Amino acid sequence: MSKVCQLTGKKVITGNNVSHSKRRTRRTFAPNLFTRKFYNPDTKEWITLKVSAAGIRNITKNGLTACIKEAKLKGYM
Repeated sequence: MSKVCQLTGKKVITGNNVSHSKRRTRRTFAPNLFTRKFYNPDTKEWITLKVSAAGIRNITKNGLTACIKEAKLKGYM
């Protein structure tokens, strides 16, 4: 499965490992993803989402339905 958050769109980015002698080798930065089940009160069912830690905080703050609506507008879902 791909390493992309379904709510925020965070995904793997690339950068450099930099040693003490300043030699650079390529590396990847993966998002902090979790597979979580959330209860959707509108449809009265559980949904499974692959979300980042920031996505979980957004759900806690704004609510699940608002976050899903925003993600669909931005094209992440």
